[in-house]
Amino acid sequence: MAPVKIGIAQINSTVGDLSGNAARIVDYAQQAKAAGCTLMLTPELALSGYPPEDLLLRDDFNQACADALQRLSVSLPAGLTVIVGHPLAENGDCYNAASVLQSGSLLGTYRKQVLPNHSVFDEVRYFTPGDTPLVFDHQGIRFGVVICADVWEAGPAMQTRQAGAEVLLALNASPFHIDKQVTRHDVLKQRVSETGMPVVYTNLVGGQDELVFDGGSFVLDDEGALTLQLPPFEEMLGVIEFEGTQPLAAEIRPQLSLEASVYEALCLGLHDYVTKNGFPGVVLGLSGGIDSALTLAIAVDALGADKVKALMMPSEFTADISIADAREMAGGLGVEYSELAIRPLFEQFCATLAGEFAGRPFDTAEENLQARIRGTLLMGISNKFGSIVLTTGNKSEMAVGYSTLYGDMAGGFSLLKDVPKTLVYKLSHYRNSLSPVIPQRIILRAPSAELRHDQTDQDSLPPYEVLDAIMEAYVEHDCSPLDIVEMGFRQQDVARVVRLIDINEYKRRQAPVGVRITHRGFGKDRRYPITSKFRFSH
Repeated sequence: MAPVKIGIAQINSTVGDLSGNAARIVDYAQQAKAAGCTLMLTPELALSGYPPEDLLLRDDFNQACADALQRLSVSLPAGLTVIVGHPLAENGDCYNAASVLQSGSLLGTYRKQVLPNHSVFDEVRYFTPGDTPLVFDHQGIRFGVVICADVWEAGPAMQTRQAGAEVLLALNASPFHIDKQVTRHDVLKQRVSETGMPVVYTNLVGGQDELVFDGGSFVLDDEGALTLQLPPFEEMLGVIEFEGTQPLAAEIRPQLSLEASVYEALCLGLHDYVTKNGFPGVVLGLSGGIDSALTLAIAVDALGADKVKALMMPSEFTADISIADAREMAGGLGVEYSELAIRPLFEQFCATLAGEFAGRPFDTAEENLQARIRGTLLMGISNKFGSIVLTTGNKSEMAVGYSTLYGDMAGGFSLLKDVPKTLVYKLSHYRNSLSPVIPQRIILRAPSAELRHDQTDQDSLPPYEVLDAIMEAYVEHDCSPLDIVEMGFRQQDVARVVRLIDINEYKRRQAPVGVRITHRGFGKDRRYPITSKFRFSH
């Protein structure tokens, strides 16, 4: 039996760009044909992009997908069998499907059986589950097709094996979170152990709103050993050669460190959000603090310095070293940089409100006025030039409401929305290990909003090491306050942090979309009511 080469198209689809996605599939099919492949896989819903969400409720969208699939089938190179992920509207139902196409003919269609309905997934809302396997012959090998969540349970893979499959082909749109690739390996090794079949796992790559798909497609042999792994966060064609039903050893790209993987996810998520939505660039407030410094570094790495503008907006409370550090960083990265003092505007606001505020001391009202003035200036520049405003707050601040509605929360994309403050420091050190772009003084200084004299974050919050650990337990793992206290945290810290998280849901609901990098961010996968009288016992 002659060796069989299979192309793994780890592509970056855009939701709704049917013609663009089809053209991308054809381009990769041509590359696969040139590389000697006779079979190529695309990711889950590669034709429509993932997730299409409520577009799937529209008959015109589903018809457009069907038309695009038909046009694609006759555009693929002869002699290459291509498995394409696509939505399939059929007899009043909609399926998450994958079709086997060859020379303009349809050899078969598989309908996804396991529909995830948790975390960021809402597939039960849109799709009807399939119930039958798809096995097809190709050059003497019997291949079986499954889609994403089908391999997270034993049933579909075993059903495919019992239908005669010898090699399992898994199409995926599996979003990134920290350590996700390790989990994928473990799950697929279990399927191999149960079925005795090698697995070719292809995964989508690219950003889609708050989700980032990290690629990292891989192949396991019939003993669960890794024989190929494509690089994460990179669109490319991989090729695996089978001798009989066994994959031959190929290049295995190493997994990235935690910091490197998160940094790459943030870069890709920002790049695709800006470019896929057609923004000419980004603008952000550069405060001299670590959050905005990291945001600036990522923006430049993701988009290029020519598409980034930084604005320093000092007030009477802004330290001279903050201005100096902002100038140094902006100059080092080569971005457009401006300084707009907000003190005159702040004084005018205070004068206008003097009668209303009479007899009351300076407090968060005046602090928030400064943040809102800055937000107004940034949005003015955004409106004038079309650039999207990047907000710079982190997950720790978002959790406890240490942010200002219509102020530092004003913007179109919240890059660090799911990045805890302790991880902000790690990412900053990681970025500087590549080349020193964040001034060391920014990293070493105590964090401060600089909205009043001698202010630091820890005036209002527990130490970030404590805050982040409590937040992770409560938000990401659903631990009760009593459970968290039993972990060794002080009861007063737990009670304070949990209360702040609970009462600030209304703020988070109004925050811009941002990249998800943990297994539960403040977005699609956490849906707490704003109006609620329930309080967890402390």
